[in-house]
This record gives sequence, structure tokens and C-alpha cells, in this order.
Amino acid sequence: MENKSTNVVWHNATVTRTRREQKNNHKGALFWFTGFSGSGKSTLAHAVEERLYLNGYNTYVLDGDNVRHGLCADLAFSDNDRKENIRRISHMSNLFVQAGVIVLTAFISPFRVDRDNARKIAGKDFHEIFCNCSLDVCETRDVKGLYKKARAGQIPFFTGIDSPYEAPEHAELVTNTDANLEQSIDQVYDYIMSNVKV
Repeated sequence: MENKSTNVVWHNATVTRTRREQKNNHKGALFWFTGFSGSGKSTLAHAVEERLYLNGYNTYVLDGDNVRHGLCADLAFSDNDRKENIRRISHMSNLFVQAGVIVLTAFISPFRVDRDNARKIAGKDFHEIFCNCSLDVCETRDVKGLYKKARAGQIPFFTGIDSPYEAPEHAELVTNTDANLEQSIDQVYDYIMSNVKV
């Protein structure tokens, strides 16, 4: 993306990421949950965050719907708007990581190129977690009634219906979210633990 900002100079802070991580007693990192609507991304991310929080870790969940109430309220769901949504989230997530926070994001983020760009922004701190759940199961759940509306033509550009979802090819972690939630929580928690130790 073209940078249109001019006459800006990066200011180096005296409170560094290393100092923050030493204070927190854990590293900052970005755990990017991706999958269909209804695949359990938000449920899993918040459940894992609860366990992390109770064990003294500094965390934050960035949830797709929540972010669209503010930072990305001006975006719809066209391909270009989805791309911009993920670009903003990627940069904001990276700021949290630099602050030494464990960030969990729950976004459909259907396109590989956008997730790859998020990976470029966060670098080695980026961990892709694929919430692997079949479209049939997600549609059966239909917690928010969105699939029903999409099938009725009331929601355009709906992932899995009239807009594609490109599953990760090299996710750091794949968890089967059409099965046992507790197993997925344990799996993700253990993975995070193995990547945030100072």
C-alpha cells in the first residue's frame, strides 16, 4: 500500500519491547484465528484468553464484529474492504505485540494474500491458527442467523456462500473446531505457552 504520509519520522521510545516483556514475564505474540463464520474462532479465542488471563498473562482479543463497531466501521464486505479491514487489524495487532501483549485475533480473513500480508507485518510473531470446521457444520450452527440471510440473498459477499474462503496451506496450528471445544482450548493454550516463554 502506498504511504501517503509525509514529513513523518519514527520516534524511538526508551521503554522498549524487551523491557515490557521482561516486566510481563512473557513475550508478545500474535495468534491469528481464521475460519468460516461459525467455526468457533471467537469462542475459542476468548476461552483461551480467559485461561491465559487467570494464569497471569497480558492478553487482548481482537474480534471481527467488535472491530467493525469502531476502527473499521467505515468498511463493508467487498473484497477491497475486507483487504483494508485485515490491513488495519494487522498493524494494530503488531502495535499490541510490540507492547508485549499476547494478541488473539478472530477474523474470517478469507484470503491467503491478506493473511500473508499480516504475517509480513508481524514477522516471526505471527502464528496462524486454522479453526477447521466444515461449512455444513458452521451453517448448521448459524449462531447469528447469517447463513440463513445469505442463502436468502440478504447478505452479499458472504464467505462460503457467494464469496470464497481460502484455507491456510501452512498454518502453524490446525484445530478441529467441529469436535470438542475443550480439546481445542487445550491444544491452542499449549501451543501459545510454547511460544511466549521469555
